[in-house]
Amino acid sequence: MAELMKKAIKETFLRLLEEQPYHQITVKEIVKACGINRNSFYYHYADLPALVEELIDEEIGRFVREQNSFSSMEESLTEALSFFREHRRAAYHVYNSVNRDIFDRYLMKNCESVSVGYVNSILANAPLSEEDRQAVIHFNAYVCYGAVTRWLESGMTYDVLEDFRRLFQLMIEPAMKQRGMTVDPLK
Repeated sequence: MAELMKKAIKETFLRLLEEQPYHQITVKEIVKACGINRNSFYYHYADLPALVEELIDEEIGRFVREQNSFSSMEESLTEALSFFREHRRAAYHVYNSVNRDIFDRYLMKNCESVSVGYVNSILANAPLSEEDRQAVIHFNAYVCYGAVTRWLESGMTYDVLEDFRRLFQLMIEPAMKQRGMTVDPLK
């Protein structure tokens, strides 16, 4: 019963977030739409930021669990951005809210996870020290974070996955060729 109530609260919150900016949503509005009382909401969540944090933590956990099942960088990036693409307005509203720090942590964790999977796949047999491997992971995570942030700031008006494809063609492929390696940079 408690899990069903939490699920209803989350779904209602996401629906409201698709309709209006984060700062306009109230606990009163959520409980009214769910048909529950305020005490039920506060039994599960201390406040709205706690609700946002749980939603984001669940999404990060889901993505990290699935990370090993992706066969390519493109598939990983597509999945990492799936929440943004499915809940475009909700993501944009949280991104532009006072809880941006929660959102930024979510985005960076996903970018790091994508980068780890990518680097461990594409550079699995490369003669790199662990320190160099970590530097490449961090660099790719920061590039991913910056690209997604730019995409969000544009109102998600272009295909960010195409930007990643182009970026890998310009940066990764030449570096791989220079080392005598041939690999699909999005694999």
